[in-house]
Amino acid sequence: MQTLKRSMAAMVALLALSLTAVARAELPDFTQLVEKASPAVVNISTTQKVPDQVASGQMPDLEGLPPMFRDFIERSMPRGQGGQRPPRGAQREAQSLGSGFIISDDGYVLTNNHVVADADEIVVRLSDRSEHKAKLIGADARSDVALLKIDAKGLPTLKFGDSDKLKVGEWVLAIGSPFGFDHSVTAGIVSAKGRSLPNENYVPFIQTDVAINPGNSGGPLLNLQGEVVGINSQIFTRSGGFMGLSFAIPIDVAMNVADQLKKGGKVSRGWLGVVIQEVSKDLAESLGLDKPAGALVAQLVQDGPAAKGGLQVGDVILSLNGQAINESADLPHLVGGMKPGDKASLDVFRDGSRKTLNMSIGSLPDEEDEVAAMEGQGAERSSNSLGLTVSDLSADQRKTLDIKGGVVIKDVQDGPAAMIGLRPGDVITHLNNRQVDSAKAFSDIAKALPKGKSVSMRVLRQGRASFITFKLGD
Repeated sequence: MQTLKRSMAAMVALLALSLTAVARAELPDFTQLVEKASPAVVNISTTQKVPDQVASGQMPDLEGLPPMFRDFIERSMPRGQGGQRPPRGAQREAQSLGSGFIISDDGYVLTNNHVVADADEIVVRLSDRSEHKAKLIGADARSDVALLKIDAKGLPTLKFGDSDKLKVGEWVLAIGSPFGFDHSVTAGIVSAKGRSLPNENYVPFIQTDVAINPGNSGGPLLNLQGEVVGINSQIFTRSGGFMGLSFAIPIDVAMNVADQLKKGGKVSRGWLGVVIQEVSKDLAESLGLDKPAGALVAQLVQDGPAAKGGLQVGDVILSLNGQAINESADLPHLVGGMKPGDKASLDVFRDGSRKTLNMSIGSLPDEEDEVAAMEGQGAERSSNSLGLTVSDLSADQRKTLDIKGGVVIKDVQDGPAAMIGLRPGDVITHLNNRQVDSAKAFSDIAKALPKGKSVSMRVLRQGRASFITFKLGD
């Protein structure tokens, strides 16, 4: 009997060891990956001349701001050096830190645009601690990608993966310099793909739960084969630190931008010339669609590619060149990845039936030119201080609401407007005690709003009017 008990105990112990071994075997071992990849990951420091009140460490009042997507390197709040504050009007040097990685053995380095934006000097520190002054070859704010060049040869590089082949749930790893701690390694999984972020219309971000903090910006996101699949770029946070939501630029997008920057110093993207919005359940029902899908055309740029190609306001774009548009955010990703002059075949839902439209893709204008293209057509993009896109009311809307003027909200981005709960479809009739007669008038009033003082706004929602107040930060 005693022998049987010993045998049973031994079997249980053996089974426990086997289960432990199996569990360990299922977890990835990152050690070799890190050893191979780390030498190609670099630390990037920048120096910028800033006014003394910024360099001395004065911080803007952030209290009351809503949760939002923030750059890792707080470009508007660089850290100052030295102890005493210089005389008023003087300038001081401020520094910021970020990460990057070498993409060619002759010294080309990829990082984020916001890491090096407005820098007077850029220094790249390699894994062997050697430092090199870097030249900015080009930068693209829309994708947040920058290409640097250092004078060095025979450098270690990273292999490129295929970000399109990434699967949700797949293990990924980040290497960077969070808070200046060089070559820190964190790991996690892909949480989602094709994410659209506020003010980032042309990048289908990879969402992960990899721990990312200030200083990781510009560093590589790697798969288990040690291939770069993305550039760590942004986080969602309430505290300023990591909260489990990290976002990376797909390497396919980043390398397309880098190649264009290397060849010509700028990036060209496809453009249709439309303002679109999401198709809600109620909109789908009212339009006769089986389910909420596609991108609803809310406005067309006069003489733009879409207008010339026969697209109309009220059309729902369901696919582009055979690729389904499940959410409205899918359309800018696809169009932006095309080249000016490319042919586009759009599957459109109009007046209860589907039809196909063929057109040529245009070239995306600069942001200022894009806004100017909308002016005079009843659309305005407001200043960043409010984060609103509005358009004039139609004659029918004015008649239905029994008002003479006002503007309707088309899009709400991060900012005061989102904080006070404004939504697309709301109608604004007064701003800062002034009547709003048009989108142009709204934009003019918004640009002149006082900071740090209460501002009133009269809003109509579903026929009911109310005044709300808010403050713009100093």
